[in-house]
Amino acid sequence: MKGKFVSWLAMFIALSVVGAALKIPAIVGSVALDAFPALLAAVLLSSGAGAMVAAFGHLLSAVLSGFPLGPMHFLIAAEMAVLVWIFGNLYKNSKKFLAAALFIVGNAIVAPIPFIFFMNKGFFLAIVPSLLIGSIINTGITLMAIPRLASLFSNQFIKNEAKQ
Repeated sequence: MKGKFVSWLAMFIALSVVGAALKIPAIVGSVALDAFPALLAAVLLSSGAGAMVAAFGHLLSAVLSGFPLGPMHFLIAAEMAVLVWIFGNLYKNSKKFLAAALFIVGNAIVAPIPFIFFMNKGFFLAIVPSLLIGSIINTGITLMAIPRLASLFSNQFIKNEAKQ
């Protein structure tokens, strides 16, 4: 990786930290606007870069809220990374609606399924509405921002550096 690419990656992680401070009312205080920078990075930089931003962004969001779910946040960070990677790949293959729908459903309904086994069904049912709202907001911000920011990232230097 070269300097400019790493700088952009750091900027998206920093944006994720800012988004992590913008909480959505929930039973667990780690539902936040930390995913949209990762979704942006997945489309504008690379799917792998977006996955890294998603994992770090979620962990930083969890730290800011006091790590309420303990080590479960590492599982959530991995799930976020996978979902963002899938979003980036689908979006770049002109499947924007499918990318958005899969991210929203995956983040709000599929990703919290392990909580049924580790905690209980009540916790799962209580967290899903907040996750759904957060996923819709994060995805909506992303879909509005990508066309406006795409010209910044149309330069070949970013695409070439992402491949190295």
